[in-house]
Amino acid sequence: MAIGKIDYGSIGIDYIEIITSYFIKIKIFEDGLIVLNSEDAREETLFSDIDKITDYYENKLSKALNYLFSLGAPVPKELANIETVYPYFIVLDNAKKEQMNELLSKTDRQKYFEFDSKDYEVIRGDKYYFINNKSKNIDEIETYIQEQIFMREFKGQLHRYLNIHRIIWEKIDDVKEKKQVKGSDIIKFRSKIEGYQKTINLIESRINQLDSYLSTREKITRNKDDVNEFLGVFGYKYETLKNTLSYIKQLWSMTKNYVNSAMNYLVI
Repeated sequence: MAIGKIDYGSIGIDYIEIITSYFIKIKIFEDGLIVLNSEDAREETLFSDIDKITDYYENKLSKALNYLFSLGAPVPKELANIETVYPYFIVLDNAKKEQMNELLSKTDRQKYFEFDSKDYEVIRGDKYYFINNKSKNIDEIETYIQEQIFMREFKGQLHRYLNIHRIIWEKIDDVKEKKQVKGSDIIKFRSKIEGYQKTINLIESRINQLDSYLSTREKITRNKDDVNEFLGVFGYKYETLKNTLSYIKQLWSMTKNYVNSAMNYLVI
């Protein structure tokens, strides 16, 4: 992994900061958030720097983390091999709008959002975010980026859990709609349902973790006026995330009860 230096820190949430010999800085937070950035990025090497960071994550850091987490309880197939769309944040200093639009045209090509103020300017594509820093402290922008990634991934997790709920519900429907089940098939069906139960229990624990980490992130961010201003630009609301999480919790409880009822249906 070409690790050159490791530091430990806390912003209310503990993190490890790693500097590699590739001039890539990595921050791994205790709530699972991982942020990588290039320490020597330049405009003329922007896309090669992005490729370098992506390659390091996919072929070094991600493989190391996958190995570590493979040592515990097995990850259900519903959660394994989920393709993640990385968000890329490019920070420029006092750039012209034409320059930012040109960079966007080389990446996402479609503009989804634009905002301009006296302190900063933001142009967002699908997975690329361009932030023109006019007068803000770079630490404030870094904190904003961390929170933006956290919120994006948080919403993505909830979306995945909603889809998994639908898949499991439909599969249990197929079982319960059978008016008669052969004795030789009961063990096979029970084995499948036991697999769904394990998946549900694991995801239930993850959902509970999301609740605690969301509250912690909110408390930290609410104490930073400048970061709140940034987050408000994109319309992200902690309250909305909480409400969505509460809905997923209720839905997951229903799913758990439905799977348990299917298991009772197949009592030998």
